Amino acid sequence: MGNDVRNRLREIRRAFHRHPEPGWCEFRTTARLVDELEGIGVDELAIGREALSTGDRMAVPEEGTIAPWLERARDAGVRERILEKTDGGHTGAIAVLEQGEGPTVGLRVDLDAISMTESAADDHRPAAEGFRSDHEGYMHACGHDAHIAIALGTIEAITESEFSGTLKVFFQPAEEISGGGKAMAESGYLDDVDYLFALHIGLGHPTGEIVAGIEKPLAMAHLTATFEGASAHAGRAPNEGGNAMQAAATAIQNAYAIPRHSEGMTRVNVGHIEGGAASNVIAEEITIEAEVRGETTGLMEYMRTELERVFYGAAEMYDCDVTPRMISESPRADSDPELREVVANAARETAGVDRIVESTALGVSEDVTYLIERVQKNGGLASYTLLGTDHPTNPYTPTFDIDESTLEIGVSVVSNAISECSR
Repeated sequence: MGNDVRNRLREIRRAFHRHPEPGWCEFRTTARLVDELEGIGVDELAIGREALSTGDRMAVPEEGTIAPWLERARDAGVRERILEKTDGGHTGAIAVLEQGEGPTVGLRVDLDAISMTESAADDHRPAAEGFRSDHEGYMHACGHDAHIAIALGTIEAITESEFSGTLKVFFQPAEEISGGGKAMAESGYLDDVDYLFALHIGLGHPTGEIVAGIEKPLAMAHLTATFEGASAHAGRAPNEGGNAMQAAATAIQNAYAIPRHSEGMTRVNVGHIEGGAASNVIAEEITIEAEVRGETTGLMEYMRTELERVFYGAAEMYDCDVTPRMISESPRADSDPELREVVANAARETAGVDRIVESTALGVSEDVTYLIERVQKNGGLASYTLLGTDHPTNPYTPTFDIDESTLEIGVSVVSNAISECSR
């Protein structure tokens, strides 16, 4: 791979890194994607609503959250045609490249950033070299900017390769909130995909190491519960209140007491609580945010059922009502051994790869599993690949960065694997 391509991959990654956007608000990101894809010359391009099943979106923010990001994109010069296709939280795109007879191969990457303020320290390379986040409070701290660059580089590589068939690249929004996978899986574009590849950089694997396919992603559900009681003066008449704070506190404590299951690993966590008025007022309304995970989809559903039972029990104890809401979820789906071997063979042919791991347990959740599950149910094969990269700190930290040599390694591995599917 020449210096021109290497520099272009780096510039693309840095451009996306500089303008991070949260899930369902990736308007400028989608617009830049469209510009790049039109420049490459793909045969079909589905944008926003065209690439999604609107009713299957999850964790969509309120319009008051979405609208400022849309206006920010408009102020940055994004074309109105793109904004019309993506407004209301309909971000993302699907690119289709037709190259003769052969299989239909899919590639999925994610777009959204994390709610985190990026470091401005002199020893943080994005700050030192001028591509630190322009959007305070948000940053690409999980490598999605690199995923986009690898996908665009892969499309360009496939146009110059001997691949025969159809390539579909799914640029999925809202992965961080598990909101976009199902909507893209239900778009119809996956229905004829024979082979699906997905990728992620890093996750504890160094530059030069490739994990051909992950196993055991945890199924996950994100829930909120709103406890509603009755306010009263905490000194004068505490008995007249329905204490939503006590109900929520009891629910939180009892959530961690849910019995673990004999059939596999389970997780539960309550990460946010909000509500109440003052120290001398019995709290009338409290909302908590929680999640459950399971080693299988069935175990996740067990935990979700038990957590909701805890919510109702705590509400009854303190004379409150409770409304649980499922915000988003994702199932478990594993990589296919046959496609893992395709990735491993492609990695063996790639300069810069010095270690290949057949498979490893992911240990976290990812809504790409909706796409994997859909392809596998239709008789196709899928694999989720990890591309190792050195980074100074862990993902989800203000100083996260990547080894940009991973970009060209990723393009080579992925494009070689795609090409192998048509041989």
